[in-house]
Amino acid sequence: MSDDKMNTRDCLQRAWMNTMEQVRDFEMYSKRIEDEKVADVFKKFAEEQGMQASSLKEMYNKYEQDQ
Repeated sequence: MSDDKMNTRDCLQRAWMNTMEQVRDFEMYSKRIEDEKVADVFKKFAEEQGMQASSLKEMYNKYEQDQ
């Protein structure tokens, strides 16, 4: 495998970090938007992304332990 390709660890770490950034963005949007329906959608998205981030972090931690 060449150095320019991402390995499993790198992919998990990057996906986890990107997902956490989306959580923060969606939370911020949900607090700043005056339209309550739209704010609720962003809050839901933040929660869903939070669950995905948690799963990614668990996989990342397990992968780190197994290496």
